[in-house]
Amino acid sequence: MAEASVTVERRPDQVALVRLDRPKANALSAEVLAQLQSAAEDLTADPPGAVVLWGGRRIFAAGADIVELGQAGAPAVGTNFAGALGALAAVPRATIAAVNGFALGGGLELALACDFRVCAEDARFGLPEVLLGVIPGGGGTQRLPRLIGASRAKELIFSGRQVRAEEALAIGLVNRVVAPDYVLEAALTWAAELAHGPLVAHGLAKAAVDRGLEGSLADGLVVEQEAFTAAARTEDAARGIQSFHEHGPGKATFVGR
Repeated sequence: MAEASVTVERRPDQVALVRLDRPKANALSAEVLAQLQSAAEDLTADPPGAVVLWGGRRIFAAGADIVELGQAGAPAVGTNFAGALGALAAVPRATIAAVNGFALGGGLELALACDFRVCAEDARFGLPEVLLGVIPGGGGTQRLPRLIGASRAKELIFSGRQVRAEEALAIGLVNRVVAPDYVLEAALTWAAELAHGPLVAHGLAKAAVDRGLEGSLADGLVVEQEAFTAAARTEDAARGIQSFHEHGPGKATFVGR
């Protein structure tokens, strides 16, 4: 049996910590991606309150295993990435990438598959595939422009250059920048706050945003109305409305259904 490079810790605060640990650089091999996909599918089948993905104090993930790229070929590697990152993106809860060190190539694509990104002040991001004469194959050409805009994404993809934390924050690539020793704590604290919110509404809002980006504005508005109607039927909605009438806004306690 292959050694576990991806582990999941379900914490008492309803946060699931997904830990990536494949020495030396957390290269995303076929086995690692298979483990990640399995973990993500389990988190979808039995959702926690929120999810944090962390690669450790030194590096988030260096990207695809270059040896495998030469041996298995681009189609196989691309399929592995699509399966794992697609499963991660489909988790119906807020997901936060906690980034220490480098998130390059497939490592950045892994972070992009999460809803939010918290990074260290000395973190570096990039899609350097062009320096090998290829292009990103794990969602980078699609998720990055949806996050930071087409022109900025093309500039990063065409150049292969690395982005420091300050610039990453300025262009919307990350949500928060903190001291290196505080990255995991900051992500877990944020996730715990989200985990005590209206979880069904989180899942519906996430699906509405993601599905809406796939089509036209008109199509997206239809998706939104369907999700809005579903959310309004939940116990959390009933609690929220009752609490608003009795105590004012922002005082509701939700049960996650």
